[in-house]
Amino acid sequence: MKFIQQKFLVLLFAICIIQSNAQPFINEINAFRKTDSINTPIKKPILFIGSSSFTNWKDVSVYFPKHTILNRGFGGSSLPHLITYAEDIIFKYNPKQIVIYCGENDLSGGPQITSEVVLERFTELFKLIRSRYPKVPIAYISMKPSPSREKLLNVMQEGNEKIKKFIQVQKKSVYINVYSSMLNQDGSIMTDIFLSDKLHMNKKGYEIWQKIIEPYLVK
Repeated sequence: MKFIQQKFLVLLFAICIIQSNAQPFINEINAFRKTDSINTPIKKPILFIGSSSFTNWKDVSVYFPKHTILNRGFGGSSLPHLITYAEDIIFKYNPKQIVIYCGENDLSGGPQITSEVVLERFTELFKLIRSRYPKVPIAYISMKPSPSREKLLNVMQEGNEKIKKFIQVQKKSVYINVYSSMLNQDGSIMTDIFLSDKLHMNKKGYEIWQKIIEPYLVK
């Protein structure tokens, strides 16, 4: 009996691994589902979606006390993941505004992921949101200059500029530039606003973001 139980546990573990590989970030999505089942989500939130720069901003509501923020960022995600899980991280919450930070991880996927690819992916996400929420304001935060991804800065700037131009001709949409404010006067990246991994921000970094983002949040 003990041997059978051990085999069952091994099989169960293998199934979990397979499911996780087939559905990346499903554990994070399931965690959101569990949280929502325990506590009813706030109504009409300003919804933050995107990758780990949002995930790690665990005290984001403290930075924006005048607003009702719901953070549904999940670490390591790229734009296709936001599209895949849109029902879970966007449409179930009926937000009054959607704030997006994503694209940086897309570019780290290899040289085949160009600025044009990132624009196409963002456009797909944008149109998906608009198909359900034609009047909800959308804000896109520019990809940030991370020291650990310095070799990607040129393509990142290209991607930011292309997304900015796309957003400028869309209704109820804004592009929020955090990139420039994370550079020193000589154009080098500020290093003291990042954690030791040179990818994720510390408190000083988020304070920079807060000052830039605040004016764009709807009342």
